[in-house]
Amino acid sequence: MASEIKLLDVVALTRDVPERGLRRGQVGTIAEELAPSVFEVEFADAKGRTYATAPLRACELIVLHYEPVEA
Repeated sequence: MASEIKLLDVVALTRDVPERGLRRGQVGTIAEELAPSVFEVEFADAKGRTYATAPLRACELIVLHYEPVEA
């Protein structure tokens, strides 16, 4: 699964991260790969203002797709 996640992908949380004030389903962008299967994710509001960043494992994220994906 980690190989599917890449820089600038839009992702959603699959679990709450209360220590960062984040809840399951919140949407962020991959800002950096910190280690294999570990990514810095930036969370921003509708005006583009960052309200949180968090290092997260690939298993805590799901990549969002806005276009059809070939099987």
